Amino acid sequence: MASNEASQMSSLKGKVALITGASSGIGAGTSVLFARFGALLALNGRDVENLSKVAKQCTDCGAAEPLLVPGDLTHEESVQKAVEQTIAHFGRLDVLVNSAGILAMGSIETAGLAQYDKVMNVNVRSVYHLTQLCVPHLIKTMGSIVNVSSITGQRSFPDVLPYCMSKAAIDQFTSCVALELAPKQVRVNSVCPGVIVTEVHKRAGLDKQQYEKFLEKCKQTHALGRPGEVDEVAQAIAFLASDSASFITGVNLPVDGGRHAMCPR
Repeated sequence: MASNEASQMSSLKGKVALITGASSGIGAGTSVLFARFGALLALNGRDVENLSKVAKQCTDCGAAEPLLVPGDLTHEESVQKAVEQTIAHFGRLDVLVNSAGILAMGSIETAGLAQYDKVMNVNVRSVYHLTQLCVPHLIKTMGSIVNVSSITGQRSFPDVLPYCMSKAAIDQFTSCVALELAPKQVRVNSVCPGVIVTEVHKRAGLDKQQYEKFLEKCKQTHALGRPGEVDEVAQAIAFLASDSASFITGVNLPVDGGRHAMCPR
């Protein structure tokens, strides 16, 4: 085992982590990795069936049974319930991973206010609210927050306008909250993935052929010549949440195969 992974394992072992968006994609992969590292998990997602499958993957790793706190985080009562149940069950909170998010296609000409509101409510407002409720508990443990942003927060792309705006907001949220909580020794960082192989693009409307074409194009749009895998982002989240990153806060870390450094030629 690599020494950095061993260090992350030892520092996350026994830590209580609340992970949102845990029923699929990056949230699910992060949940399983944290389980392997011995964390105690509270998992939130909207798809209860998938959430239960992820919980089983966690216990199959030898981890303790995760606490499931399912619900739609755009509903304020669901956010309050997730935090209350986590604290009631574990008595504390050490790590918050804000991974819940949606992708929607649309430009200034095609994305109406309904789409804008939906994307911003899921990707920004719910993150703000959940973080606000978790902060008093994280201050007690001098814990850590990791937000899942996107390279679209740092670079501009057409036809995903509300999504790009939402991730730019998360990057600024990360930086500001990091400065606000630094005197209380709570670290706040984000990961900014490039294209990662998940179901998110299909859920946004791409059919199988369009998605395959999209992934093929990633060979040109990512310096490393491929899209990323969920575990590659999960490893970065685990690093930022762990004591291995004890002097890192306010960072929006690209996990994007070098895409952020590229420009057209």
